[in-house]
Amino acid sequence: MSVEIFHNPRCSKSRQTLALLQEKGIDPVITEYLNTPPSTARLTEILNLLGMNPRDLMRKGEAEYKDNNLSDPALDDAALIQAMVDHPKLIERPIVFANGGARIGRPPESVLEIL
Repeated sequence: MSVEIFHNPRCSKSRQTLALLQEKGIDPVITEYLNTPPSTARLTEILNLLGMNPRDLMRKGEAEYKDNNLSDPALDDAALIQAMVDHPKLIERPIVFANGGARIGRPPESVLEIL
């Protein structure tokens, strides 16, 4: 089974989710998405796997959210996706991919649903 985690080593939930996977004997592919942001196409695929719209995946407390006026309801999905590509810090974390599905590790145990 191939497992990937969009990981931010500075985030406690991300570290806890990675530790949970490793405790289960899983050695996931670790993508530090702040260093290697997803493309527009990949982010669109992730949203589909999660069954979410772009605004639901955004970290609204980040300065980039406020600085770019991303709360504007007139912004369409394409603009919000582009904002996350340009500012990956806006993407909620961690995200685990396995068995054709994806889950956000909040709480970390939620990723067990797709393993």
